[in-house]
Amino acid sequence: MSKKIYIIHENDDWTIKLTERLDQLNLPYETWHLDTGIVILNEEPPQGVFFNRMSASSHSRGHRYAPELTSAVIDWLEFYDRTVINGSNALRFEINKIKQYLSLEKFGVKTPKTVAAVGKGQILRAAESLNSLPFITKHNRAGKGLGVMLFRSLNELERHLNSAAFEDSVDGITLLQQYIKSPEPYIFRAEFIGGKYLYSVRVDTSLGFELCPADSCQIGDLFCPVGEDPRAQMKFKIVENPHKELIATYESFLKTHAIDIAGIEFITDENGAIYTYDINTNTNYNSEAEEKAQVFAMLELAKYLGEKLGV
Repeated sequence: MSKKIYIIHENDDWTIKLTERLDQLNLPYETWHLDTGIVILNEEPPQGVFFNRMSASSHSRGHRYAPELTSAVIDWLEFYDRTVINGSNALRFEINKIKQYLSLEKFGVKTPKTVAAVGKGQILRAAESLNSLPFITKHNRAGKGLGVMLFRSLNELERHLNSAAFEDSVDGITLLQQYIKSPEPYIFRAEFIGGKYLYSVRVDTSLGFELCPADSCQIGDLFCPVGEDPRAQMKFKIVENPHKELIATYESFLKTHAIDIAGIEFITDENGAIYTYDINTNTNYNSEAEEKAQVFAMLELAKYLGEKLGV
């Protein structure tokens, strides 16, 4: 059997953009939708290159245990020494923001002050210990800005916790985080393929909800780079590398942690300090922004997978 590129995922809508580019390059591939399945541990996997695109937000599409199944599949693939793009370590980063923040800080990359909590009472205590107003909440295992809300007082948080609107994180861990106010309504997202910098996209957050601008680009279709809201197409612009030293540090970080494909998001506060607040290992791209800049990340990704396959 000839070798293929195997795409591990749980969302057909996000995968088709990649398969279109693989078709364009005449590269052999197969998609593995891992909502459900089995793993026969003593049976060897097929030969090929395996690209993990599992998302932390899979549960929001009814695929609650897709990351757990993907973890088992990747462990199986790595046991048999298969080439896995965004392997087991990348998956751990995707579903655990605590791991992201601690690993970034250890690497010398500044992140917002954060406190983790399990249980409504502990969430309130965590907000008190954060000692920073205003502040935001977010889910530890999230994607799409799940659980992101801005609070200007502890009383506001307490009312929310006692209301029907409160939604717990799928892993039970809520993060309380320092609110980062930018002097301009922008955040940046740097895209990497093969661990190498490709481009940065500037996201205009001025039309956003009253949420942390560091996460508003992830909230709903308006802020999704592949969303259907037409206003979203106006919000994304590919720009020249805004912070070369930081980008070089990101490249070193990704290499150290065996992350091949990523989008890393950061924001500058009113004093000029840069905070990194999210690492996406299941990254999507904005087609209109790419068309204007004439740079196409999915095409570059398909080429990279082809190189790994040896084609």
